[in-house]
Amino acid sequence: MPKSRRDKKISLTKTSKKGLEVKQNLIGELRKCVETYKRLFLFSVANMRNNKLKDVRNAWKHSRIFFGKNKVMMVALGRSPADEYRDNLHQVSKHLRGEVGLLFTNRTKEEVIDWFSKFQESDFARSGNRATFAVSLDQGPLETFPHSMEPQLRQLGLPTALKKGVVTLLADHDICKEGDVLTPEQARILKLFGYKMADFRVTIRSVWSAETGEFEVLVEGDEDAAEEMEEEEEEVEEEEEGE
Repeated sequence: MPKSRRDKKISLTKTSKKGLEVKQNLIGELRKCVETYKRLFLFSVANMRNNKLKDVRNAWKHSRIFFGKNKVMMVALGRSPADEYRDNLHQVSKHLRGEVGLLFTNRTKEEVIDWFSKFQESDFARSGNRATFAVSLDQGPLETFPHSMEPQLRQLGLPTALKKGVVTLLADHDICKEGDVLTPEQARILKLFGYKMADFRVTIRSVWSAETGEFEVLVEGDEDAAEEMEEEEEEVEEEEEGE
């Protein structure tokens, strides 16, 4: 009887080893950048879009950008004064929370802040985003849509029908009101009608200098937030140890 493919054994050791190598390579790359570049900036991203971040990477080819894998980046930089790779790098680790990344560059603080403050691109909102303005549709023909789109529009909740082969809205319809948390259907309708409500932007939040070891918070309130989060994590760790 032939052996079933389901009986094939997969070595978890090999899988974890590969994952470990990837993490070690990332740690090595980060530490190499610490030695190579003059400044390290921590940034956050609003309304993350991979294609927009790719545009940023292309514009900053002279520098290095790392995004994601916060825990691995913390290990590379060091979580505390005792294990930090260079003086004050543990301060950067304290702020590695959420959708944030690292920018290694030789550009000055003024150049970096100026460029990123001007870089902002509009995009279509996704489910869960808040509507930035109200959108309503007037009753009548929707001539921009082919007749084949009518069933899809109706599925999304629009009161539509075909009249003489033309997609027609049978009644006035409110897609969303300002401040609404958008549903998947609302987000899809807004995209179909060309309404952009999300702005991809990058905020420079702090900077670390390789020459002096100085760490500076650039966004008001970030230091307090980081300390509160650190205290909460310490409390959780103490509770887990007690159990």
